[in-house]
Amino acid sequence: MRTALVIGTGLIGTSVAMALAQRGVVVHLADHDPEQARTAAALGAGTDEAPEGVVDLAVVAAPPAHVAGVLGDAMRRGVAYGYLDVASVKGGPRRELEALGADLSRYLGTHPMAGREKSGPLAASAELFEGRPWVLTPTRDTDTEVLNLALELVSHCRAVPVVMDADAHDRAVALVSHMPHLVSSLVAARLEHAEESAVRLSGGGIRDVTRIAASDPRMWIDILSANPGPVAELLSDVAADLDETVRALRALESGDDEKRRTGAAGIEDVLRRGNAGQIRVPGKHGSAPRVYEVVGVLIDDQPGQLARIFADAGRAGVNVEDVRIEHATGQQAGLVQLMVEPKAAPLLSAALRERGWGVRQ
Repeated sequence: MRTALVIGTGLIGTSVAMALAQRGVVVHLADHDPEQARTAAALGAGTDEAPEGVVDLAVVAAPPAHVAGVLGDAMRRGVAYGYLDVASVKGGPRRELEALGADLSRYLGTHPMAGREKSGPLAASAELFEGRPWVLTPTRDTDTEVLNLALELVSHCRAVPVVMDADAHDRAVALVSHMPHLVSSLVAARLEHAEESAVRLSGGGIRDVTRIAASDPRMWIDILSANPGPVAELLSDVAADLDETVRALRALESGDDEKRRTGAAGIEDVLRRGNAGQIRVPGKHGSAPRVYEVVGVLIDDQPGQLARIFADAGRAGVNVEDVRIEHATGQQAGLVQLMVEPKAAPLLSAALRERGWGVRQ
């Protein structure tokens, strides 16, 4: 791949363009908002000047509802040898392209499983896709050279290619992305008019559950409008579980011992099913989930504290598998939770205590 055209210079499009430009590909940028394309160009994502001839690959980074139209226009103009999109829904755009009479041999639907709560070119990063799955949905019609260009793109972005059927992909992202986003938003909505005294008690749990609710609603309306059926089916199942859970909780309020036992059993069932589902979420580097020991370290909110902790862990020969930070309410302090292999936890705790850290294991 020597040349590429990225159509749509939001977070994903600009990040793709940055990654390609850093690998020596001449990238041309286009957007319905010329100012946004100029911003992406100023960030080093390429040039906002139109290509003089046919480019090797056109990457359409438009909202799902507009993908087919943008692709169809680009294919009619013959701007590239191969065409792909990076929308989060795959079945609908392909069927729309087919209805438009487009040459599907030159097209491949893809979806990088990466993103951020922020949108726009200023939020973009060439490293956005590193180590992340990138779904490819080729069919028997897909030209081999187009598939090779897509694989080259994924390699330049340092992502991991995953081949799936388009409709299977849409059902999968409804489960692991679209439905959870709505549930996160529903939980976060409970906080909008809550008492300030209650919100101030927020900790890591509510932050984890509501983090993705900070995303741009306009973008998510586009995504959900393109995949409503699978998401609605999943939410219907969640609603049924919620109804059962509400009945179980009401039973726990009862003065009848039998009803209380039934209610407790219902709550235990949903919690255990949650345990069983959670352990299926892939762990580090996509491996099977691992159970780590948590070593807590008290820190002041001052420059260099985290660097010192990681350096001291390295001197002790301990690899930190993951890290979380709990910030103290109303204080310039917090608790850094270091996740390590269970056998390494005592060694790390002892080493950090020797170096003067306040350790909580």
